Amino acid sequence: MEARRNAVWIHWFAIFTAACCFILLFIGGLVTSHQAGLSVPDWPTSYGWNMFTFPMKDWTGNIFYEHTHRLFASFVGFLILALAIVLQMYEPRKWVKRLGWAALGCVVLQGILGGITVLMYLPPAISSAHAGLGQAVFCLTIGIAMVTGRAWENQTTRKTERTKIGVRVLSLVTVIAIFTQLMIGAVMRHTFSGLAIPTFPFAPNGSLIPDFTSFGVAINFAHRVGAFVVTIMMFLTARTLFRWYPREKSLVFPMMFAMLLLGIQITLGAITIWSQKAVTPTTLHVSCGAAILGTMVYIMVKSRHLFLPKNAHATHASHGLDDTMVTAGIK
Repeated sequence: MEARRNAVWIHWFAIFTAACCFILLFIGGLVTSHQAGLSVPDWPTSYGWNMFTFPMKDWTGNIFYEHTHRLFASFVGFLILALAIVLQMYEPRKWVKRLGWAALGCVVLQGILGGITVLMYLPPAISSAHAGLGQAVFCLTIGIAMVTGRAWENQTTRKTERTKIGVRVLSLVTVIAIFTQLMIGAVMRHTFSGLAIPTFPFAPNGSLIPDFTSFGVAINFAHRVGAFVVTIMMFLTARTLFRWYPREKSLVFPMMFAMLLLGIQITLGAITIWSQKAVTPTTLHVSCGAAILGTMVYIMVKSRHLFLPKNAHATHASHGLDDTMVTAGIK
């Protein structure tokens, strides 16, 4: 009974941590949208103060966004440290404990990259890596929240996929495509290339394909192509899921939500260009991308927990082994 009570509160603590990671991504988007990354030019101090004692009266202009980002990042780091510790203390599965330590390692590295970004005056490579690692931490916390839930343990039998390229494969490829797209977007933002192609949907030359006159144009066009690839992959995943497993509500509803987010994301991308990168649509565009990634990570992990690959050995189904974690070298 005590073990079950521990599992419940750990699960909800993991959900809270994942939610805070998403909020941190939003705040980070605000920093970039306001170009506030160097508004506090020292690190780990803030204008010589310990960041936790920096006077609120000095939180003015862009300093507010950057300093809030630092404080909330510290809070998220504390949450992930606490999560790793409680998993070590109360979680019986070793591979789940490793997920906790992996999340902690990633968030520590992300904090270091954030500091280097400031100290080296926003180098695009470091800034983009900092942004990408933030997305990875978010995905890890989603995974931890899922595997600590009661539904994960209660699922003891698994279905076999109807086709070789089913939801398992398609959702994995889709997640990879989305993460790649977000990394391209991070490079585009941190090289100030968001308006390198200042019109949408057509380039200034009246074609879908622009004149490649600079790196900015190339990375901007790559981001547009990436959006098309992500859209195709999400439609393929949705089509397969709705066709073969229409009654699997734990996957169908998240997929419907993901498709809704995709429509919003495309609209926000267009508005970002039409508004010349106004802060609100630009920041929401970044946040919506993270929400799509998180939703598809949920679908990917859930599908690999529910389904076995076609022609899988029968003993896998009977024992309910989690081949996802085995394949990843975690279990």
